[in-house]
Amino acid sequence: MKARLFGVAAAAVVFLAAPQARAQQFVNVLTGGTSGVYYPLGVALSKIYGEKIPNVKAQVQATKASVENLNLLQQGRGEIAFSLGDSLKAAWDGDAEAGFKSKLDKLRVIGAIYPNYIQIVATADSGIKTLADLKGKSLSVGAPKSGTELNSRAILKAAGMDYKDLGKVEYLPFAESVDLMKNRQLAATLQSAGLGVASLKDLSNSTEINVVSVPKAVVDKIGPPFVAETIPAGTYKGQDKDVPTAAVINYLVTSSAVSDDLAYQMTKLVYESLPELATAHAAGKGIKLETAAAGSPVPLHPGAIKYFKEKGVLK
Repeated sequence: MKARLFGVAAAAVVFLAAPQARAQQFVNVLTGGTSGVYYPLGVALSKIYGEKIPNVKAQVQATKASVENLNLLQQGRGEIAFSLGDSLKAAWDGDAEAGFKSKLDKLRVIGAIYPNYIQIVATADSGIKTLADLKGKSLSVGAPKSGTELNSRAILKAAGMDYKDLGKVEYLPFAESVDLMKNRQLAATLQSAGLGVASLKDLSNSTEINVVSVPKAVVDKIGPPFVAETIPAGTYKGQDKDVPTAAVINYLVTSSAVSDDLAYQMTKLVYESLPELATAHAAGKGIKLETAAAGSPVPLHPGAIKYFKEKGVLK
């Protein structure tokens, strides 16, 4: 009887322990609005992780992008997130004005990805062709405290303006901004995203637009992490010339609470799945392994460091 009871008990222990050995890890991918660039890239990443990392269940969460994403990572409510470089620096510094009540010390970087281009687009009938023309006009600056909104403040300040100089300020995500412009209720939108963002393509296909330049002198006045870049002619319908603008590098960010092994696998699958990411959105073509470990304002995760050393990107 004792032997039988012992056997039953041992079997129960094995039974109970087995699910723990096969326990799923959850990877929540924090992105942005569904009409931006972060979201389709995040959907692609989620699919890759779910298929290629053993015992991982991945999901995508649409958010207000950079600032919200970084705060969620600090709170343990995500495993990987997209963020603009300037928002990432502000989070590490604990910049309250940027939306961070204190230093987000749990943040760790997976790697640099593609540049976000500051894309200021106005309806042709608004007459807006330069930054100075924005004075007295209505402008959507992005969701409140989003990475795009922080970019809007920086660009306007460097151009000698602030929100008080505008006729009206709208704090709206990309798609909602475009809807207002189509209905002639908004003159212009500033969207910080990869080239070919869906919302602006939609706008240019239905309305005549002007893509407003951000001169290099303005970009230089802001300084790092902003750099001078160009929106190539033909990026949007009716844009027949190259347009100078500013760009900020995007990063994939994780948390110190994420294990070295999971961070290693997430990093490896980003930089070894570049064709899939480029298919998900054209901005994915701008992701390069050679520059992935450079220039981050926040420390790299040890799992990412391991991968970059294996590939010779870090010594």
